[in-house]
Amino acid sequence: MTDETAPPFPSLPRRALQAFVSPDKLGEALARNPVWAGALLAATLVGALQFFLIPEEIWDQMMIEAALEGGGEPPEWIGSFMRYFRIFGAPIGIAVYMFVKSGLTALIFAFVLGDEGRYRQYLSLVVHSQLVPLLVGLLLVYPRVITGNVQLTLNVGSFFFFLPDGYLLKALTMLDLTQLWAWLIIAQGVHSIDPKRSFKSAAIVLMGWAILVAFGLALLPGMPSGG
Repeated sequence: MTDETAPPFPSLPRRALQAFVSPDKLGEALARNPVWAGALLAATLVGALQFFLIPEEIWDQMMIEAALEGGGEPPEWIGSFMRYFRIFGAPIGIAVYMFVKSGLTALIFAFVLGDEGRYRQYLSLVVHSQLVPLLVGLLLVYPRVITGNVQLTLNVGSFFFFLPDGYLLKALTMLDLTQLWAWLIIAQGVHSIDPKRSFKSAAIVLMGWAILVAFGLALLPGMPSGG
């Protein structure tokens, strides 16, 4: 598609909507014009808002319980830590996560598999794809507050509630459905960047990676299950 025949580049709100309903159109637009700064700002603000909407005492209680489960006494600075983390740590952490995820995607497809793609294109894809789990996360704030469980997610483990507590259920619970959705959006974009790479093959690679990471992290002691 040439620049003359290409449709107008969508605005940020429209791109956010396309992430949910038209990832193919989003991928095509970002492959041509890999913007990312506005979406990154929006994503970090939405993520930070989730932290602010959950009362500070719930975060403090989570940190205290984690310290007690580890066999130690909760440090006195927990309250101050969470107070500042909600202001600075959350948005910085979200941004760092997206840059690292973009680097991983570029490493897999551009360097290992030899696709025709640039880091900026993958960064644009990742940042826009993360709008899905972050916006859905806003809808989960209320049940997280009601249950007092800030790690509550929509996850694969919810469909396997009949499994006994253990490694398998923990790994499945760590597979967040909205993050898997985001990986599929990225897979569609990877196909748009290099049409020789089919959506199916990109999806298999990325979903396989997500599953591998979840089952690997589930081996680590003290890792949250996501509830």
